[in-house]
Amino acid sequence: MTPAKSWIDDLPKDRLIAEFSVWSADLMRLADDLARVDPHVDVLHVDVADGHFAPALLFFPDLVAGLRKVSARPIHVHLMVADAVVLSQIEQFADAGSDLISIHVENEGVADAALDLLDRRGVAAGMVLRVETPVERLRRHAARLRFVTLLGTAIGVKGQGLDETAGTRLQEARQIIAESGADHRIVLAADGGIREHTVPLLRRSGAETVVLGSLAFNAPSLAERMAWLHAL
Repeated sequence: MTPAKSWIDDLPKDRLIAEFSVWSADLMRLADDLARVDPHVDVLHVDVADGHFAPALLFFPDLVAGLRKVSARPIHVHLMVADAVVLSQIEQFADAGSDLISIHVENEGVADAALDLLDRRGVAAGMVLRVETPVERLRRHAARLRFVTLLGTAIGVKGQGLDETAGTRLQEARQIIAESGADHRIVLAADGGIREHTVPLLRRSGAETVVLGSLAFNAPSLAERMAWLHAL
């Protein structure tokens, strides 16, 4: 089960894209929970962390391969891993069926090689910025990307409040994307601190998608929550 090659261009442009974080699903009943939310999902988001680059220790290629068997939704893998393993992780997650793999701007030592490898593997490329990293560092790579994701909280930790600079950082990233000269769509995403009171700000600041965790999976009525999100 794989999405169309044009899936990024086909994502909604007239509403927020709904990117659902697998980390917030019911991991003991994952297939059932993903089936429950599937009608509302535009992109599945899978966090990968090595316990070094980020404090968490998170998901693995076999999980993505399992997701690929049960879902036709695009799978976005967010690599939070040290430079030494970025290329091998790209290979493994590409083999597992990822549609988009995002590395970090902070993986500067291997960034060019990583983007070249993604090109060769036919996997869409994204980049993520830690909340403390200057957005300007995105500029050198922007034209090669399909997704740009700005973290609004410290990396790899759930349940934090949104950093006060998140809105202005999104605006800066949107300007860099506009000036990149790319002739393809580059989606601007916000990840971390996604709450009812923060999503409108993020949307006004230029976010085209927000990575939904508990806001979606724990919603009393997911249909009502998504109707609200789509109306922003």
